[in-house]
Amino acid sequence: MKLKLNQCMSNTVISLAAISLCSVLAACDLFKIKEAGSELESEISPVARVYEEYLYTEDLEGLTSEAINSSDSTDIAERYIRSWIKKQLLIDQASTRISFDEAELSRKILDYRYALMVHEYKQYYINEQLRTEVTEDEILTYYNSNQDNFELKQNIIRGIFIKLPREAPKINKVGKLIRSKSPKDSEELASYCFQFATYYTLEDSVWLNFSEIIQSTPLASIPNQEQYLKSNKYVETTDQNFGYFLYIKEYKIADQTSPLEFVRDNIKEIIVNKRKITLANRLETDIYSEAQKNNDFEIYRSN
Repeated sequence: MKLKLNQCMSNTVISLAAISLCSVLAACDLFKIKEAGSELESEISPVARVYEEYLYTEDLEGLTSEAINSSDSTDIAERYIRSWIKKQLLIDQASTRISFDEAELSRKILDYRYALMVHEYKQYYINEQLRTEVTEDEILTYYNSNQDNFELKQNIIRGIFIKLPREAPKINKVGKLIRSKSPKDSEELASYCFQFATYYTLEDSVWLNFSEIIQSTPLASIPNQEQYLKSNKYVETTDQNFGYFLYIKEYKIADQTSPLEFVRDNIKEIIVNKRKITLANRLETDIYSEAQKNNDFEIYRSN
């Protein structure tokens, strides 16, 4: 994208400057300093004071919406007042105990303001240009090229897990339904779990963290998960209140390469983030090249 620096950046900077000015004015309004004995003080009662600085009721406007109940509104206002007092006390301590270089402080504030403007413009540009759709080919290519980055940090399984109250009816039939290959039995198992199970996962194509699945079950005390997974395909166990049924269709051990299905969403996020970085870099390069071509800047070198 070709950008005309004088036109594009001028319009953008003007818009962002206006926004920044509004923000500064709003911030100033929240921290008004009203001298004792002034006409305004006689008309408006303060809600807090720190030395010679006052916080007024009008400064709290906009903190809460009408949708929030009275109790919540009061809590929010009280938290804001306490925060305001702490900030004013810190500002006073800082101003009395440290000798600030006003010119340096002003420069830092200006640098921060410009950094915010540039950040906002980059975000605007990226949001306008970003392609968020990620194709299957892109995912597969990235996965195959970066498998060293997808080493498993935990043991994972594909399978079925069901947690049932021990008093659930016909609970002894569950094991047979789990191991059955019949679509009819699968439907019956799904219906049964929907009615009676406390927790269940029947989608055996989805990879799951094994430690999370067995958490709060008697299986959580397994001393060696790797050996257990190698030795067990189907497990039934109970505690005082529940019965647990686990069918392991496939497993992967920590330190092995993650299956593509397990990291698919992460890869999509990585690809999109890389596009954002590319767009941000392209914006800087395009603006610089266009300005250089138009002689919009010069570098003066000392002899």
